[in-house]
Amino acid sequence: MRLPQFIDLNRTALARIVAGLFALLGLTAGSVLGRIPRELHRRVLRVLRPAESAVRRLIVTVARTIKVKASPPRPRPAGIVRAAQGKPRLSFQLFDPRQRLFRKPRRPKTDPGARPRISFFGNGEVRRISLGREPPPPGDCLETPAHLVRRLEALKAALDDLPRQARRLARALVRRQKSPRLKLKGPLRPGHAPGYRKRPLQEIDRVLDRCDWFAREALASDTS
Repeated sequence: MRLPQFIDLNRTALARIVAGLFALLGLTAGSVLGRIPRELHRRVLRVLRPAESAVRRLIVTVARTIKVKASPPRPRPAGIVRAAQGKPRLSFQLFDPRQRLFRKPRRPKTDPGARPRISFFGNGEVRRISLGREPPPPGDCLETPAHLVRRLEALKAALDDLPRQARRLARALVRRQKSPRLKLKGPLRPGHAPGYRKRPLQEIDRVLDRCDWFAREALASDTS
């Protein structure tokens, strides 16, 4: 398969998958999404994470044929810098998040309003009464999807303009090569891609597998 044909094929598949995520959340142009059930939040994340990895690898493949020069460093303003007002600018993450090799075990969260349980013994039965707050039913667990929506919008914007994202990546790679502090200077982390599944369950798993193979081949040919 030729490179342009591969890019068009997987871009079309990813656009269809991203559109499905927008439809699943009920997102339209200019709409504001309220709190959503936790299960829906998880369903979207199970597709969103590998979709971001696939688009990132598609950008790497497109950037293979692009040659740019690093832009000169911008002077840092003196004094206090205030954040810009209004809606934050969407920016797709071009580099894989680094995998943590050593993670501290999570401590169980304690409920500050929890109270001890009282047990009653009698007639061969043990009855327990909890004076703490009861957990809400699964259907009532809600999540705030603001960060999820921003990631979706950034993903769609990157997919709609792959050449621009490829130029961004090429410039970032040139800058990283000149930085002595960074050990991992490539856009892809070693090992499996974020969101990778050994046994494909959905279309996005097969798309990610193809995009990862082509991206790593592109990076290997650039270093040879």
